[in-house]
Amino acid sequence: MIHRPCVPAALRTAAPRDRGAVVLGLAIVFPIVLTAVMLVVQASLWWYADQVALTALREGVDAGRVRGATAEDGDARVREFLARFGRLAELQAVDHTGSDAETQQMTVTVRPQSVVPFFDRLTITETLSAPRERFVPQGGRQ
Repeated sequence: MIHRPCVPAALRTAAPRDRGAVVLGLAIVFPIVLTAVMLVVQASLWWYADQVALTALREGVDAGRVRGATAEDGDARVREFLARFGRLAELQAVDHTGSDAETQQMTVTVRPQSVVPFFDRLTITETLSAPRERFVPQGGRQ
């Protein structure tokens, strides 16, 4: 006589119906998790490119506001700085609208690297201004 363990009928019939349920659940959840991870990576690249653009802008404004410097000096400094980062922050445009004899103003537009489709067309624009250096003789008004 063969002894069989006592298994309730509900458990015996449930096993064939649950076959593949875990695989199906993972097939549904995995793309959602992967998309969330990629969006976090894209947001991180966006933040990094924003910081790089702002730092390049500071470098460019500092180079352009020195006494005797030209707007091209600031442009060259921005391009030199951004060249180090390659596609992480790709330079799109540098603009000097708003600059005058007393103020150096620059606007830098960069394109961050994209890992998620349709995010490759977005750009980051930063604007910064600072007073130009000027000679003030000792005892002179500022």
